[in-house]
Amino acid sequence: MKQNVLYEALADAFVAEDIDTQFVLMGDGNMHWSTALGKLPGVQTIHVRHEHCAVAAATAYNSATGKIAAASVTCGPGLTQLMTALPAATRARLPMVVFAGEAPINAKFYNQAIDQAPLVTATGAHYIAAHSVPRMMDYVREAFHIAKDERKPVVLGIPYDLQKVEYMANQPYETSAMYRPKVGRMHPDPEVVAEAVERLAAAKRPIVLGGRGVLWSGARDAVIKLADRCGALLSNTLPARGLFHDHPFGLGVTGSYFTSLGKEMYESADVVLAVGTSLSYYVGGGHNFAKACKIQVDDAPRGLRDGQKAADIYVRSDALIGIEAILAGLDKKLGAGKPTAAAIRTKELAHRIATEPADSAPFDIAPGVLDPRKVIEAIDAVVPKDWDIVVGGGHQAYFNTQMRGRPAERYTTVREFGAVGNGLCYALGVAAARRQGRDGKIVLFEGDGGFLFHIQELETLKRQGYRILMCLMNDGGYGSEFHKLRADGLDDSLAVFGRPAFEKIARGFDLRGHEIRDVSVIPKLFADFAAQGESEIWNIQITDQVTAPIMRQTVKRGHGKM
Repeated sequence: MKQNVLYEALADAFVAEDIDTQFVLMGDGNMHWSTALGKLPGVQTIHVRHEHCAVAAATAYNSATGKIAAASVTCGPGLTQLMTALPAATRARLPMVVFAGEAPINAKFYNQAIDQAPLVTATGAHYIAAHSVPRMMDYVREAFHIAKDERKPVVLGIPYDLQKVEYMANQPYETSAMYRPKVGRMHPDPEVVAEAVERLAAAKRPIVLGGRGVLWSGARDAVIKLADRCGALLSNTLPARGLFHDHPFGLGVTGSYFTSLGKEMYESADVVLAVGTSLSYYVGGGHNFAKACKIQVDDAPRGLRDGQKAADIYVRSDALIGIEAILAGLDKKLGAGKPTAAAIRTKELAHRIATEPADSAPFDIAPGVLDPRKVIEAIDAVVPKDWDIVVGGGHQAYFNTQMRGRPAERYTTVREFGAVGNGLCYALGVAAARRQGRDGKIVLFEGDGGFLFHIQELETLKRQGYRILMCLMNDGGYGSEFHKLRADGLDDSLAVFGRPAFEKIARGFDLRGHEIRDVSVIPKLFADFAAQGESEIWNIQITDQVTAPIMRQTVKRGHGKM
């Protein structure tokens, strides 16, 4: 066997586990390993400027590709910077392995030493303290096994003095895949399927709701077939935005990001069939379709969710198998091709879906600033449908989720932890996934407040040579906060900061930048952007008066109340 040092053997093991991309912020605890990994054939390394961004970018990489991602940070203060990114990936059920240094195990004193495991496990991620050199490959294999099987981040903590010991492998590395049993798709209980069939057969105003599990199981076509079979409308969760983008009865995003029409249809629904999704509070079951019978098809349904009963009927099953079973049950009960009781699909409704704006509430727009809804319409009209759309968080996020005709595979956002400031990090992850470089076809939407969280990653963007169009919806502050403060009659000054000249900041990083105060310039600006190979910031001056429907609903209900 080849004689080398342990960090080289660890790098080889990661490549054997099909890692071809790493997102890194280097320090003592990970520099040797990450350097060794980056030298291996086929591995691309993205050195970021903040540890949070390493994990956030890896999260977006996984979301965009379905491949397990790798991130790496040093010990102590490197690891503590991950406390926001890890729970976001955990709640989104996006697997990754994080190589984290630990303080040298043989040192009597080390300034950056900290007990890292409790911090990681508190986020819902898994921690493996790899302190035995003879067992080191077992630790790596376990990390990838857990990440894939449980769909969560796993942090592999290795003291950096151990990483540098001489290492002789006794046998070739055996990957986690060699130890994973072949498990067929989960089949549902026939009695529960029969209950679901009875409800769907009698439903007059059914809606089928699809989540990310539909994508993971390859069930999209089957879900559409079922919806057509029982005359149901279609919609999707925010993480699966665009799942049914080309269906004439697709309502778009459900829950907090409802369109006006979607909200209307859900409020009158008598059955909602949720497939491959949780029924969290933000999906809307608790307050948007409380009167409907809720049927959930999922491999891990939860009876109690966010303090409320999640569903009325739980079909525990793989999404594809469960939907196929319900389809067969409907044909058996009614006869092949015979209709259900549904009467919700009409030509008038199809026309409304195709033509009505997501939100048409009136607002006074001052001169010199723009209505964000009109901005999104203008950008949507010029960006090709095969480009990637990446969305950060904050108040602005509602508006760009309403772009029409864009498939779920080209839309990336992770909102499960409610954190803002991730947009640029996500865009870096998608850029790494696409490997398009200066031919990149990526548009990022982010708010001014969120963008300032990780503006230093503009340097990463420039260094990596990526082309990304960054559309900053600049309302001069934290929109979600000042709208709430104003609604409560409070001083909004702590949430209003002015309007930085982001187009000038872009030029400071040797990127292109423009300020936009007129939507008529957007077609030419986009044509110019698409004709060259440099990233660009559009500092779009929007009004601070237009309030997204989610915010109006939150304020009306009393923010913080369920």
